Amino acid sequence: MSVDSRAQSGVRSAIIAYALWGSLTAFWKLLDEFSAVDLIGWRVIAAVVVLWVFITIRGNFSTVLTALQDRNVRRFLLPAAGLLIINWSTYVGAIVSGRVLETALGYFLAPLITMAIGVTILGERLTPMRVVAIILVIVSISILTASYGQVPWLSFALGGSWAFYGLVKRRVPLDPIHSLTGEVTTLLPIAIIVVIISLTRTGGVGELASGFDWVLLAATGLVTAAPLLLFAHAAPRVPFTLLGPIGWMVPIINFLLGWLAYSETMTTARFIGFATVWLALVVVAVETVARARSDRSIAQNKTAISR
Repeated sequence: MSVDSRAQSGVRSAIIAYALWGSLTAFWKLLDEFSAVDLIGWRVIAAVVVLWVFITIRGNFSTVLTALQDRNVRRFLLPAAGLLIINWSTYVGAIVSGRVLETALGYFLAPLITMAIGVTILGERLTPMRVVAIILVIVSISILTASYGQVPWLSFALGGSWAFYGLVKRRVPLDPIHSLTGEVTTLLPIAIIVVIISLTRTGGVGELASGFDWVLLAATGLVTAAPLLLFAHAAPRVPFTLLGPIGWMVPIINFLLGWLAYSETMTTARFIGFATVWLALVVVAVETVARARSDRSIAQNKTAISR
């Protein structure tokens, strides 16, 4: 496969992956009669089944099994699993309670929170452009806090859990598929308890689910794994300067669904607040692209000089 074909294949996979991730909002909305806790329990079990079948077919069964028995791997898998369940629970809980716009804000904030983690925890340099982005985020949160009447904690929980999940994932010595398999397997005992309770308690899945609901519940594993598999194909093929902006598809889709499809309230103040976050993301993207071009130019110059 040529370099161009490889990149094009990666971009297609990335677009489909992020489109699926964004569309998950509509999927979970179909299950909004159930509690978020019940849905997460079913999602974990279904994801375990799909992922273990996939890695077994690929012949990687022993890789994950060995990793789960390694104490050094488990010490990163456990916090990753904890952050993952916080993120999933916050996201699904927001969807089923009619707060889709707040999930959009959370995922718009996620890359900016990641940037803040880079500066405060990893010691990365705070450039002038990033200072501008931080100021814009502060302005945005101030506007949205005034609009909602409170700090949008749900958005912060969603964006923050995803950003810190990314930080921990950097330390897991496994690729994304094997890492997620290990994480959901770690959560399996709790998920089994949740599912058993959901089948037996009054008002739970066992009492309320229809035939179509059972199909959707079974599909939660597939809708969890499919975007990740596509992303795993895209990540090594697409420059991160392009992959990052493509990822904005997720909150954009959520924003449009919450506003247009589910008729959530979008006041002028809230729109301005969202627009300010978008501007902050554009500032970061411009700086990232400029830095990538500069680094590439320096590398080419060094190569030319060495010749």
